[in-house]
Formats: sequence, C-alpha cells, structure tokens
Amino acid sequence: MRRFRSLFTLLLLTVTLTVLGASLAKPDVPLDLSDRQLSWIAGRIFQNECAGDTDCLVHWSEGDDFPSLGIGHFKWYPKGVEEPYAESFPQLVHYMASESVGLPEWLANMSPLDAPWPDRETFLMHQHGPQVEFLRWFLDETRHIQARFMYERTQDSLDEILAATPKADRPAMRERMDKLRSTLGGVYALIDYVNFKGEGLADREAYHGQGWGLRQVLMRMGDIDQGTALERFRVAAADVLKQRANNAPSAVEKKRLLAGWLNRVSTYHEVGQV
Repeated sequence: MRRFRSLFTLLLLTVTLTVLGASLAKPDVPLDLSDRQLSWIAGRIFQNECAGDTDCLVHWSEGDDFPSLGIGHFKWYPKGVEEPYAESFPQLVHYMASESVGLPEWLANMSPLDAPWPDRETFLMHQHGPQVEFLRWFLDETRHIQARFMYERTQDSLDEILAATPKADRPAMRERMDKLRSTLGGVYALIDYVNFKGEGLADREAYHGQGWGLRQVLMRMGDIDQGTALERFRVAAADVLKQRANNAPSAVEKKRLLAGWLNRVSTYHEVGQV
C-alpha cells in the first residue's frame, strides 16, 4: 500500500509539473490568428510600408543611414552604424533560419550580419544588380514567414511590456491588451505598431526621455476615457507620434514624416470577417 501511495504521489507530482510547465511556456498575453487573418494583416502592413511595390522590399530611403527590407521594412544597419531604433532584419534572418527557410547562401553565411552596402550611394549603384533583385524576389516569396515573425514578435512584446509595468498598474495594462487582442482590428493595430515603431522598452528609443513605442501608446490609452479600446489606441498612437515629432532633433520628422505616420494609424479600425 505504501508503495502504491508513493507511486501515486510521484505520478501526481509529474502531472502537476507537466501542467505547470505548459502554463509557464504559454505566452502571458496570447494572440490567436488563423493563417487567413495573418495573411490579411501581412497585406495591410505591406501596403502601409510599400504601397504594394515589390521594389520597396529592398529599399534605402533618402536621409536614412540604413536600408529597409521586407514587407515590414525591417531595418538593417551597415557596419559602424548605430541608431536609436531596434534593428529587426537580422532578427528576421535568424528567425527564418530557425524555421528552416532556405536563405540565399551569401546571406546565410554572413558573419557579422551587417548590411553589405556601407552607404546609400553604394546601394543605389547596385539596387538593380542580381544580388538585390534576388533578395527582393526572396522577400516577396516569403511574405507569410515574415508575417509570422511579426506575429510572434508582438506576442513577445506584449509579455515584455506587461513584465516592465509596475505591479499596481498591470491589471489595467492587461485589460487594455485583452480588449485590443479580442478583435482582428485590434490585433492588426498591435502587430503593425510594434513593427512600425517598436516596443518602447529600450532607453535609446526616446527623445528627451520620452519614448514612442507600443508601451507608451498603451500607457497613453489610460488617459483617454472615450471610445472603444481600438479608438482609444488610435488616438493614443497619434498623440505619441506627435510628441515624438515635436521632440525630434530634426524638423524632418514633423515636416515630412508625421503626416504619413498619422495616416498609417488612421487605418486602425475594426474589420469584418476575414
């Protein structure tokens, strides 16, 4: 009988640890999307970033010190370039490798993973060469895996933002997240914004100590008491982006970029069935 009880206790402990492990592995703020919904969001983000132009899948904007790639315009820094924005293209490359995506050989073998063009002038000389054109084709063919990368990045971002929130404020922060992720329009807004302007957790992603990432937008939502969660998120995002433009050391953000940013967040509306 004692042996039976010991075996039963061991079995119960094993089951408990298994369940506990599964609960710990589960994202604290999970998102739930079908492949069709994820493809719809990927299309919206590609439209936001590139207006559907495949040439834009490998692009170097005037005034930037780095190229942007893929449907999400993931940043890729050349050697020696440091910016106050999170570099996301190397993260995408590592994610693709972990998912056994067949990368172009030259990209798979790069170490360190720095952009191969030192400046915009060099890139423009090669923008229609075989390397860049093949990279555009590759990024066009792997839209779904890029969307999955953004989707999983957002899951991680929500967990990190919640963990960085003071304990007393976590229930309210969690409620905002839950309301947004309960609709497709809200999930689209979360994924697009974190891809667009980052998590807002890095100290370097701030002007005068004021950040512009997803965390700051979710915090700003707490000061807005009118409208649905997505409507409040849209207003909060516009407020945060205006604050960034006003704080920016260069007038370019306010004069040239802000209008496009505000137009982008204006697309954060509820949608029908997808």
